Amino acid sequence: MKQPIYTWTCRLSVCLCCWLGGLSAAFVTRNSRPNIVLLMADDLGVGDLCCYDNNTVSTPNIDRLASEGVRLTQHLAAASVGTPSRAAFLTGRYPIRSGMASPFNLNRALTWLGGSGGLPTNETTFAKVLQHRGYRTGLIGKWHQGLSCASRDDHCYHPLNHGFDYFYGLPFGLISDCQTSKTPELHRWLRVKLWISTAALSLVPLLLLIPKFTRWFSVPWKVIVTFALLAFLFFLSWYSSYGFTRRWNCVLMRNHEIIQQPMREDQVASLMLKEALAFIDRYKRSPFLLFVSFLHVHTPLITKDKFVGHSKYGLYGDNVEEMDWMVGRILETLDRERLANHTLVYFTSDNGGRLEVQEGEVQLGGFNGVYKGGKGMGGWEGGIRVPGIFRWPTVLEAGKVIDEPTSLMDIYPTLSYIGGGILPQDRVIDGRNLMPLLEGRVSHSEHEFLFHYCGVYLHTARWHQKDCATVWKVHFVTPKFSPDGAGACYGSGMCSCSGDVTYHDPPLLFDISRDPSEARLLNPDNEALFDLVVKKIEAAIKEHRRTLTPVPQQFSVFNTIWKPWLQPCCGTFPFCGCNKEDDILSTACHVQELNEVNMDLDTVYLE
Repeated sequence: MKQPIYTWTCRLSVCLCCWLGGLSAAFVTRNSRPNIVLLMADDLGVGDLCCYDNNTVSTPNIDRLASEGVRLTQHLAAASVGTPSRAAFLTGRYPIRSGMASPFNLNRALTWLGGSGGLPTNETTFAKVLQHRGYRTGLIGKWHQGLSCASRDDHCYHPLNHGFDYFYGLPFGLISDCQTSKTPELHRWLRVKLWISTAALSLVPLLLLIPKFTRWFSVPWKVIVTFALLAFLFFLSWYSSYGFTRRWNCVLMRNHEIIQQPMREDQVASLMLKEALAFIDRYKRSPFLLFVSFLHVHTPLITKDKFVGHSKYGLYGDNVEEMDWMVGRILETLDRERLANHTLVYFTSDNGGRLEVQEGEVQLGGFNGVYKGGKGMGGWEGGIRVPGIFRWPTVLEAGKVIDEPTSLMDIYPTLSYIGGGILPQDRVIDGRNLMPLLEGRVSHSEHEFLFHYCGVYLHTARWHQKDCATVWKVHFVTPKFSPDGAGACYGSGMCSCSGDVTYHDPPLLFDISRDPSEARLLNPDNEALFDLVVKKIEAAIKEHRRTLTPVPQQFSVFNTIWKPWLQPCCGTFPFCGCNKEDDILSTACHVQELNEVNMDLDTVYLE
């Protein structure tokens, strides 16, 4: 029996609709608003990736991003440590403009979750700009931009008050103190001095007991008790914070709720990945911004057993490869949901690799390639040059490499542009829209000058001489490496921004475009343009400083000390502690999701 013609016509129409629907998912125009996935590593060296000439660590998924997108070779952080660099990334502004730069060597980044400093509420992040344009915005992972201002639960600096609709992660970040078996990282040498001071004070009442019991001379009990009480109060004043760093700082939250205190470090990577994939699934039908802020590759390098011993670069390399696998899972999800062609993916690091982190002879920090210095070293290239990879199929040319100065601050105006947002007109935005450069509509970066601060101190500046594509770099201040002749500050564990530094007059001059490792020092004898370049950069610095306005300092002594009344607490302070994630994972659905993640870990790279 023949089928009626209209039946075949109907079926053909359905097939065409499905086919065209697939095409609409596969092909997008520049004018459509894409989904946005931002991937930021923590302390990853620019030389740690295969696509940046590393041959000891396997990073196939990040390399895939580079081969399918655009790779930036002069991508620069606005600071060489995490908190100010991330503040600049979120706001498109030098951290000194928002008060997120420190005048002290001790506290270069926020050090306590119970402190009162953080990213000011009057700062507008790219998440808030996109949120106003209808994007669903989520942050998974590390925040490290403060939490509360005046009371424990006001959460004035919380991600949800800075444009994110959803937050799952660490409001502080990952440090070695989060793992009980590791050597404490937070203010390690200060703690040693505090222990010595406590021991010395405790000896005083004991020594006073000697003449009393030997009857050399009489010491009133009141004096002995007073000194003993003073020693105890001194001990209590610092041990109440430093003695419980893991409980106070290593906290896992979902939105405003504490999920784990202290966090279970062995679970957190799997939980973060699960939440990232769930966010994509939840908002795949509307434009979304997902910022995945990895805990990798910050110490203590918490790594799943399946990755331990897998790389040629020890535990650090294992941790890099685990992060790469997580990137791969996110990309697979975008492919499976047919979102890849309609999603801008960006990968970077907050600053360069840290060189001083060692365990015996084993290096636990990153590799910064040919570049001098590392994390915390002011303007030396190794601390501020970071990976920069953009992938947006059908819009950006695959495999393209751009060797022009760009900045993490550029992400703010770039996302605002592609998301249809409007940049604030009441403040200076230091970033530049990268889309013309990425798309090939222009051949040079808009940045003529970039300024490199170490805390609140301007150490270095660079001039991108556009008429000849030369990039000059001038160092006015550099940290003193220790021991002498070393390439880092191994003696102190972190280089200083002031005090133990060297001031240069005339300044050190390098041609970064020809000498990226800053090995060939230029002077009036071997560079005819020396005086002209230095004067040009000094004039630009003078003009830049005219644009700075006084703002509250978020790293003041008061803001950076631990305050019991601001300490987030799951339970009744000071008896804080919970693990609500175990209750959630007890349901069959969540157990299955976590098992799927762990099953993938069982099979990854085993071929």
